[in-house]
Amino acid sequence: MVPASPRRPLLFISNGHGEDGIAAAIIARLPDGMRAEAYPMIGAGNAYAGICPIVGPRATLASEGWRNVKGSLRRDVASGGLAIIPPALRFMRQCVGQYERVVVVGDMVGVLAGLVTGHRDLFYLDVYKTGAARLYSVAERWAIKRTCRIVFSRSPKLSKNLQALDIDARCAGNIMMDTVPDGAYDAAARRTRPLAVTLLPGSRQLTPESFALQVAALRTLPEALRPDVFLAVAGSVNIDELARAADLGRIGLHSHEANDLGTLGQEGLTIHLARGAALGSLLENSDLVLSQAGTATVQALGMGKPVITFINARDRRSRFNDEQNLFGEARTVVAPQAAAIGDALRDLLEDSDKRAQLGALGRERIGPPGAIAAVLAALAED
Repeated sequence: MVPASPRRPLLFISNGHGEDGIAAAIIARLPDGMRAEAYPMIGAGNAYAGICPIVGPRATLASEGWRNVKGSLRRDVASGGLAIIPPALRFMRQCVGQYERVVVVGDMVGVLAGLVTGHRDLFYLDVYKTGAARLYSVAERWAIKRTCRIVFSRSPKLSKNLQALDIDARCAGNIMMDTVPDGAYDAAARRTRPLAVTLLPGSRQLTPESFALQVAALRTLPEALRPDVFLAVAGSVNIDELARAADLGRIGLHSHEANDLGTLGQEGLTIHLARGAALGSLLENSDLVLSQAGTATVQALGMGKPVITFINARDRRSRFNDEQNLFGEARTVVAPQAAAIGDALRDLLEDSDKRAQLGALGRERIGPPGAIAAVLAALAED
């Protein structure tokens, strides 16, 4: 009897740190008999470590693909960013017909790359558009209809926008809420104060600057009101750079926990460091969040944690406003000044009713988990 041929692997294409994490979480849940490879279009793809093989050319951009900053595309082009396009397209052409399914996780970049390289029947997990502002444009709908077999959107408005063109578009929940990383880290055991705050300074160029402002804001609080503080460290972030930017020193040793990165501190302020893989534990054990992150902000709000953010002068305001239309008052927006951030912190730390109200609003706006089961079921369809 001739043995059955092994199933070809799936290929997951992602284009950002948060998108890598979402794709990795899906791959980790694939049923027995299904295997996958990952192509992170931008960056090292650290989220896939220990999950699946990484394939394709490695590429870096000054922006790391983060389009929330004004002029990021122009700076990427000026710094030679166009040079990453030919290797990416060559690789994607080589992939045509080589995988059982090709799954794009992120924005339209992967879909457009698939369009021009001959891919059809893509599975597209759109984790970028919110549905609270602009829907899919005519050009986007044309590209999706030509290239994609199934689309999972974050909101019913988005899926209906595609269904009008007879595209198989589905909305089964917010997949970001299915994929909150929850690696080993006991945040609860480190709690010593009545309240706690998690810092999410981001994972890109502005991270040290953002972290320094967050720390400066914490320093404006009176000692009696200071919370326990946790910091989620993205894989690409250099802790020593953070420490220098905020004038902090390493004051603690790592524990046996794989995601423990020790502590930073000075003058009565202690910040517990944990890898981003422990985000779920940090958020679960915090009362509110200071965030300049992307995906992690959505996950914090979806877990019922009010978020405080500041507008950077370099932020791309159109994208920021689109997000704010979705988040509403659940995300408090202040000026990029320590005093302003500190005032917002003090307001929420002192008002438990307001925290509860904003937390409930965040859960409602972001939506429930549940999409990952629908995605896995679709991938298993013949």
